[in-house]
Amino acid sequence: MDPISATDRLFFEETGLEPAAARKSLMDGLAGADDGELFLERTTSESLGFDDGVLRAASNDISQGFGLRAVAGEFTAYAHGGEISNSALARAAETAREAGKGRGGVLADGPPIQNKRIYDSADPTQTPYFAAKVSVLEQIDAYLRAKDPLVAQVSGSIHAEMQAVRIIRADGQEAADFRPLVRVSISVTVKRGDRMETGSDGRGGRMPLAQFLEEDGWRTSAHEALRQALVKLESVPAPAGEMTVVLGPGWPGVMLHEAVGHGLEGDFNRKGASNFAGRMGEMVASKGVTVVDDGAMPDRRGSLAFDDEGTPTGRTVLIEDGKLVGYMQDRMNARLMGMAATGNGRRQSYAHQPMPRMTNTFMLGGDMDPAEILASVKNGVYATNFGGGQVDITSGKFVFSASEAYRIENGKVTVPIKGATLIGDGPAAMSQVKMIGNDMALDNGIGVCGKSGQGVPVGVGQPTLLMDGVTVGGTAA
Repeated sequence: MDPISATDRLFFEETGLEPAAARKSLMDGLAGADDGELFLERTTSESLGFDDGVLRAASNDISQGFGLRAVAGEFTAYAHGGEISNSALARAAETAREAGKGRGGVLADGPPIQNKRIYDSADPTQTPYFAAKVSVLEQIDAYLRAKDPLVAQVSGSIHAEMQAVRIIRADGQEAADFRPLVRVSISVTVKRGDRMETGSDGRGGRMPLAQFLEEDGWRTSAHEALRQALVKLESVPAPAGEMTVVLGPGWPGVMLHEAVGHGLEGDFNRKGASNFAGRMGEMVASKGVTVVDDGAMPDRRGSLAFDDEGTPTGRTVLIEDGKLVGYMQDRMNARLMGMAATGNGRRQSYAHQPMPRMTNTFMLGGDMDPAEILASVKNGVYATNFGGGQVDITSGKFVFSASEAYRIENGKVTVPIKGATLIGDGPAAMSQVKMIGNDMALDNGIGVCGKSGQGVPVGVGQPTLLMDGVTVGGTAA
């Protein structure tokens, strides 16, 4: 069914909201403003948490509401509420009118609305049935406990949601979409003597949940979580100092996301708060480094047919062969910077205003064989997985904890190490890239990005990278 027609039932027939009244409230709220929209949302979600053979948590939630936004220059008036009705929108319009009061702005042209399909629109919260999901979690627990006698604890979770959105703009254009999102996570703790270690793996995306619940699917995650935990049992304290670091493909791209990606969002650059501000056209990374943000990739966690302002998503090149060539933009920052919106205006929910956010951000692959990259290192660290990290957007300085890493000695990957942290700053780190592998990979669909109190699903990725002169914090004596 066409998304516009399907959302008629959710947002008009079931709530009693009249389309004409909704458009009138929008126009009233945008009087004198430069831009704005009415954002309608309904999200259904289901979560199950399983721990040590017992279903510990189960929830099923439905939330809905609206956000009416008016923008005039840099000033934004935003009104939102959980009641979708003619009267609620009329009250919201009174608040939104504050943006354009006394300004006499001219409404900007709207985006070229497209209702393209880049993921399955089946509701993952409806199938399979609840009992089938619980059964899968029980099977995961039993399988891992039988797999290795060192397994001491198993945890698993399943989350599925369907977000329906409809965006109404002042020029009469409307965009509607059904956005599925699923994730299955497994955590395993192993114990040998007094030592305990934990490994975890998650898979997800904007696709049917059933494929992650098939035995071949969850076994892959179960094996990976157990492998990580067993590797950590053999780990020794990490060395410290300045050394060569090789980053593995896929999820280690989270460091690129945090240390570089946020600094390429339009609002930070418009305000001069980013290390990349005012550097368009300059070399900001080693030659060969190309970074893109692509929100139109089928089925990916960070993908959207259009962003939360109605702008179609697409592929935005940010750094090309080491040169800064683009920023990620929402409509307001793009207008104020004299640039084009890139489909990166995102919000956590109807209760939040959109801002420039990443979708799927990754570095393109190079021409080096990953085995040759590792063989070239005499003494260094090979980091294949990351846990937490901290980044200062203004300076680009970061500290990242490697949750799985190894020593590299005379071109060979040797013992696993524990407690390794990578310390540096984003722009400098990009200039320390000396070799780029031909094995670019995206993460498994687990990323959540936080900014200004809002969390949105994202994707990350990169090929194997060799970086010289990286400061490694370790725990070895």
